[in-house]
Amino acid sequence: MSGVRHLYVHVPFCAHRCGYCDFVTVVGRRGSHEAYVDALLAELELERYLLADPLETVYLGGGTPTFTEPAALERLLGSLPAAAELTVEANPETVTPEVARLLSRNRVNRVSIGAQTFHEALLSVLERDAGPDDVRRAVQTLRDASIDNISLDLIYGIPGQSPSDLARDLEDALALEPEHLSCYELEAKPGTRFTHTFGDELTRQSDALEGYFEQVVDTLTAAGYRWYETANFCRRSCADGERDLRSRHNLAYWRGRDYLGLGIGAVSTVGPMRWKNTPRVAAYVEALAGHRGPPREHEPLDVDVKRRERVMLGLRLDEPLALDGIEQALDGPAVDRLERLGLASRNGGETLTLTPRGRLLGGGVTAELLA
Repeated sequence: MSGVRHLYVHVPFCAHRCGYCDFVTVVGRRGSHEAYVDALLAELELERYLLADPLETVYLGGGTPTFTEPAALERLLGSLPAAAELTVEANPETVTPEVARLLSRNRVNRVSIGAQTFHEALLSVLERDAGPDDVRRAVQTLRDASIDNISLDLIYGIPGQSPSDLARDLEDALALEPEHLSCYELEAKPGTRFTHTFGDELTRQSDALEGYFEQVVDTLTAAGYRWYETANFCRRSCADGERDLRSRHNLAYWRGRDYLGLGIGAVSTVGPMRWKNTPRVAAYVEALAGHRGPPREHEPLDVDVKRRERVMLGLRLDEPLALDGIEQALDGPAVDRLERLGLASRNGGETLTLTPRGRLLGGGVTAELLA
């Protein structure tokens, strides 16, 4: 197998773990950063035969990649294959002028900032270190370093949040003129410290999520952003002409492309196989120091699974989903019914798209369409 054009690199280190977070993260451990980068680069060499040259996208997620020791982060970035889009996730408080310059000189041309909210009280609920001014400063610092493709993450449904709070968050985010916005509903896993503390308020907020979602869509589309994926929005144009400001890396996932993941907890999907690396740093580093692949869970993907995933992911987008080869995954009578209800639209039987109303109902509509 060869020709994978999308590479994900998981850098798990964080200053602390937020109460709602369920990502594979590691707190602190600055003394381990160099050894972890060694392991990442060793895994890259083991799997390099799978990759195309050049790549389309590379994405460094976490964790907080910009919390990584600068020398280790620079070595990692400098050793990665060239790609048209190189994204790094960052928490606002980690974006210093030095870090911004490090990213810029190492070919990073897109940065995703975890803003989450611009309200101090809600940031405290989320246990975030950065304040609103840190977000504003991070955006300006990145622009000063000539990084001109910036995405902001926002969360809605936070305990204590109101529609007016969300309106101000959107207003504050738009004032920074980001090229891209990702707006997610808060997902707190059952049994966590966060759900124990805020359980009643999370239940109340769950009843308001549909209204919040519509508020996000209405506000951002009215501001000229393209609602290109369920939770993602991009500016339609910029001062230097028309650019496609969608996340090319995430588009690869939603379009069912193959991708390779490096690092602890990273997932790869290549051809008929999916695998997930161990979430344990020690086991990961030890295996690669011994020139062995990391411990992994493997999942064969049969044709039916891939068809269903193609429908579920493809219908998140605002572009038509080509039906050739995936018709068997669809319930024909359900498609007819949802089309009559104005929730889905077919074009001569060749493509399928959810209408704006269907997209607001999202996963429920897609679940009905599946055979």
